[in-house]
Amino acid sequence: MTGPYAALQYPDFRNFIFARFFITLAIQIQATVVGWQVYEITKDPLSLGLIGLAEALPSIAVSLYAGHVADVVNRKKIVVITVAVLLACSVALLVFASDTVPLLQSWGAGPIYGTIFISGIARGFLSPANFSLMPQLVPRALFTNAVTLNSTFWQAASIGGPMLAGIIYATWGLQAAYASDVVLVAASITLYVLVTRQPLPPVTDEQGVVQKIKAGLSFVFNNQIILSAITLDLFAVLFGGAVALLPVFANDILFVGKFEFGVLRAAPGIGALLMAVYITHHPIRKAMGKVLLWSVAGFGITMIGFGLSKLYWLSVGLLLLSGMFDSVSVIIRSTLIQTLTPENMKGRVAAVNNIFIGSSNELGALESGVAAKLLGVIPSVVAGGHATLLVVGLTAWKAKKLRVLNSIEEAQRS
Repeated sequence: MTGPYAALQYPDFRNFIFARFFITLAIQIQATVVGWQVYEITKDPLSLGLIGLAEALPSIAVSLYAGHVADVVNRKKIVVITVAVLLACSVALLVFASDTVPLLQSWGAGPIYGTIFISGIARGFLSPANFSLMPQLVPRALFTNAVTLNSTFWQAASIGGPMLAGIIYATWGLQAAYASDVVLVAASITLYVLVTRQPLPPVTDEQGVVQKIKAGLSFVFNNQIILSAITLDLFAVLFGGAVALLPVFANDILFVGKFEFGVLRAAPGIGALLMAVYITHHPIRKAMGKVLLWSVAGFGITMIGFGLSKLYWLSVGLLLLSGMFDSVSVIIRSTLIQTLTPENMKGRVAAVNNIFIGSSNELGALESGVAAKLLGVIPSVVAGGHATLLVVGLTAWKAKKLRVLNSIEEAQRS
């Protein structure tokens, strides 16, 4: 089978991609509801940034070791265990939301932060294991197709999660939203269990955990294409993202309710999904470096426009465009890493990617909260967009190999 959906002919990849769809859907619902709940408790934009910090710190702390583990321990086993921990965290949030458990009345948002901290540890191990497991489920010739489909399903979950959260929260309340989170995580772990156990590739020659971790870091930092692509996304998300502040925009600037907030939260995902579907049928084959740089620049420009917008539908449209630009960046970066990284080093390289990219969303949430506290909500988003454009310019200037990169085949030869 060939064509835009070729990777789906493999049952293990189908189970994997739907499992990841459900866990991503659950995470998005949880993030949306937790953000709204914490802001209702605290009425403080900084508290939204602290949610990101509570998840990013443990994820960063374990990432390098988690990458090593993903290269020496069966990856399916790691995935199943970590998703089981996430299921326990989802159940805890559901229990905390119960009217019969007045824990939040006594401790405020503290128990929520504690649960998010634990989930951050689990996600620190899940990310490199997931990244390393996926290419074992399809032939190497289908890596690009698998990455694009993976991104498409992930973006679909990014759309469905916030919208479902807004609808369920507004219609049936907080407990129902957290209950849907629990059900989706349970569905995810069931599908992960169905994935066939894959053999580990031969281990690299380094002796000891520290040396193996150093080898992974050395590979990333000595590969200009991978390093510059990761760094570009890191600072773009770190400075340019405004998702953590959406509750403030919804409440205090655009003056809309929970459902409209859910649409705002979903808009980047809608744009990203549309772009991912387009790329599935029309893969990026030429001028990959320039396309990557221009897409991140476009993301920064849309963030500036969003920060200045006072009209709800204009804000939705700008977030939609930001997701389209971000999708291009994600697909190119993921394809480069999957293709250029040796199989027995994917866990460690994915761990570095997780520190740079995965945690940048949470650290970006912290940066957004702090900047909003110091500068004000609107100036902080506008300044972040300008910082993103500056990062693009510096990357284009310093990373010549990325700037002139034409195709994956060219990257493999460089």
